[in-house]
Amino acid sequence: MLTNEDKAAAEARIVTGRALRERSALLGLLRSCFARTQTWLQAGKYVNALVSGLPSRNGWSVAEQAGDRSPARAQRLLNRASWDEAAAMSQVRRYAVGGLDAAAGRSRRKRMTVGALDETGQEKQGGATAGVKRQYMGCAGRVANGINTVHLAYVREKTGHALVGARQWIPAEDIKDPVKSLVTGLPLGLRPRTKGQLAIDVLSDAYGDGLAFDFVCGDEVYGSCTGLREYLEGRGQAYVLRVACSFTVTLAAGTTVTCADAVKKLLKGKRAWEVRSAGTGSKGERWYAWAWLATASPRHSVLVRRHLTTGDLAFHYCFVPDGQPASKTRLIRAAGLRWPVEETFEFAKGAFGLDQCQARLYTAILRHLVLVMAALAVCAVTAAQLRERTDAQAPPPAGPDAIPPADPGLVPLSVPEVRRLLAGALTRPKPPGHAARWLWWRRRHQARSRWFHKRARLQRDYALVG
Repeated sequence: MLTNEDKAAAEARIVTGRALRERSALLGLLRSCFARTQTWLQAGKYVNALVSGLPSRNGWSVAEQAGDRSPARAQRLLNRASWDEAAAMSQVRRYAVGGLDAAAGRSRRKRMTVGALDETGQEKQGGATAGVKRQYMGCAGRVANGINTVHLAYVREKTGHALVGARQWIPAEDIKDPVKSLVTGLPLGLRPRTKGQLAIDVLSDAYGDGLAFDFVCGDEVYGSCTGLREYLEGRGQAYVLRVACSFTVTLAAGTTVTCADAVKKLLKGKRAWEVRSAGTGSKGERWYAWAWLATASPRHSVLVRRHLTTGDLAFHYCFVPDGQPASKTRLIRAAGLRWPVEETFEFAKGAFGLDQCQARLYTAILRHLVLVMAALAVCAVTAAQLRERTDAQAPPPAGPDAIPPADPGLVPLSVPEVRRLLAGALTRPKPPGHAARWLWWRRRHQARSRWFHKRARLQRDYALVG
């Protein structure tokens, strides 16, 4: 009879084998994006290093983990090597969507697909990085020096999610400055774009690859963008976008009011609200009170969410085109599927180093994002395809006084756990003297940097004295 440990070991071997096959399949798809085989192989080594358990994934640590003699190859891959990062992102996108759709297709129930728009950033020092600016950084929770990138996540209800698109935001003043554009490697013809306009670009790339969404969701940055809403409506794309309390709507009676005033006037009694779940999280159902307001347009509505404890309100402006069902239940499901993009960012940063890129050039930053998306897609697809097979949890409690089960079982494998198994399988012994050579290289490079820093300090001091 097999013990639980034997079953876990067998399961680990199955998951590792599947992850290795998925990695090989994706890298095979990426081969056509590289002009030289050596560059493609280096990209595979870069992805392996991203999957590994490195505490920090910069040019030095990635190169050392990959077994290179110096960071030169890793830096060349991002900065100067000949490969099409846009085509590579397209391949990663089609692979991730195909894998998640295949995993969802095994279920008899139709599972909703959502394109979730959100941005994330990375703190940067100095002013020599493409797109760097002092701005509010959500990752830091304060105003800081950094860069921001608009992402699109593909979310399959109760299946999985992965990043499938990205565009970096560049300040207009940097694009207009020819010196800054040259130093940071901005492409010719780059136009200033707001985050809402970048979202249109990312969605256009996704639609060009054949992606289809039941809904597109986003926070207030995207809900306030009139151009984005018009673009989605022109394509007949349903959306549920967060808007500010000051967002104005025209009610069925022809009165134009803000969302906050509409709640005060029309949602006074308790009967106007209905408590429903926004979906199942890791700790159980996420219960909120919901209200649905009609507008003068039969295809537009306002969905209001109220926190049961604090009473905080969140407003969603919704559009459902002709021929598609427009129900409160469906809109609530869509609104609840925006949160996985936050979990995707958490995985991408904590497990794959999305925010640990030390590149400065525009193209180099984008290439790092593409390779992180590739590593994340492999693990996300593997976890989704094996979700039902690895889910061995005990039945949930029937009430608050339920007795804990003797054996709680096992939760389904998560993306970070798949990454750990894949990292163990990809670990290879380093050549003799590898650690000693890198020790020498780091000390020598630091000595050279220290010498030049001291010379720059002397030049500044002499100028002050003079």
